[in-house]
Amino acid sequence: MESNRTVLVTGGSGFIGSHLVCSLVLKHTDWRIINLDTLDYCCSRRSLQAVEDRSNYSLIRGDICNPQLVNHIFNTENIDVVFHLAAKTHVESSFESPSCFHRVNVEGTQVLLSAACQAPHTLHRFIYISTDEVYGAGPGQGLDETSPLRPNNPYAATKAAAETHVLSYWDTHRFPVIITRSNNVYGPRQYTEKVIPRFLSLLRNNRKCTIQGTLPKSRHFLFVADAVDALLLLLEKGIVGEVYNVGTSFEIPITHLARELIKTVKNVPDSQVKDWLEFVPDRPVLELRYPITCDKLKQLGWREKVTWTEGIRHTVKWYQDNPDFWWNTEEDQRPITEEFQHVMDTSGLCSSTDRIQT
Repeated sequence: MESNRTVLVTGGSGFIGSHLVCSLVLKHTDWRIINLDTLDYCCSRRSLQAVEDRSNYSLIRGDICNPQLVNHIFNTENIDVVFHLAAKTHVESSFESPSCFHRVNVEGTQVLLSAACQAPHTLHRFIYISTDEVYGAGPGQGLDETSPLRPNNPYAATKAAAETHVLSYWDTHRFPVIITRSNNVYGPRQYTEKVIPRFLSLLRNNRKCTIQGTLPKSRHFLFVADAVDALLLLLEKGIVGEVYNVGTSFEIPITHLARELIKTVKNVPDSQVKDWLEFVPDRPVLELRYPITCDKLKQLGWREKVTWTEGIRHTVKWYQDNPDFWWNTEEDQRPITEEFQHVMDTSGLCSSTDRIQT
């Protein structure tokens, strides 16, 4: 990869995005890393404290659904690489407001693709981060990248729809896209609506772990550092126009996950673990498991490095050491002040929230 690259990360203040941004900023000091993020409820500026003062990092607070802003970025910043992570991802919420998920996940992706494809500066890679949920429920064997897409919830449906837009730009324009579909990613700084931080938050507040339904649901969990390594590898070695699963062999039933965290956090004997479990009604559609294979990615040299034992221990310790990290996100949602500078004042296209950090 050449030096002096400009990389745009959408959703770079989110969970995976912030880990990716930190890795890019610290490892590639000669690259410019631009983070485009709305700073929604599940994002925090604190996730990027390690890099916020670095000269090769900047934050643009803005919406990927805003074509004026997005076009301006691509017309002025000479973007070489896009990692598109910005999305609404909470499955339960997608049943309540599917149109909002469609706007961000589908329409926002289309805005981004259109601006990137028409930009005066030629893009080197457009990497779209999708999910294993686009496959729907899997059989006993793992699903590979050629398996049919059968999304069964509004969130997964919007991600699958966005994928069709991304691939259409490859088919029509030979636009250099790559798609990833990953298992559940976990680790420090993940917002508390996701299952592992949700259980940890409940236990910290002396509340029971709530489990949806009684069917034997299980999930594959990949540590965030391994997910970031996969994205960086695909930037260097991924083949344009291709889809890559990013998976892990580690699978755990959700009930077993809760039991493991209860014993770790509350330090209770096995006989008392059930006292910290509460079964609640299922959501409208709940898949039992999402098994995928990632042989295609492994052929490029990727391997997961962080074991479950190591990763969950590190994650639990982080949440114990940072109990108030997600306690109050109002500071992240406050109006942008004078510490930010308009990027489009002169054009008249910028709203009060479309500003760039300097």
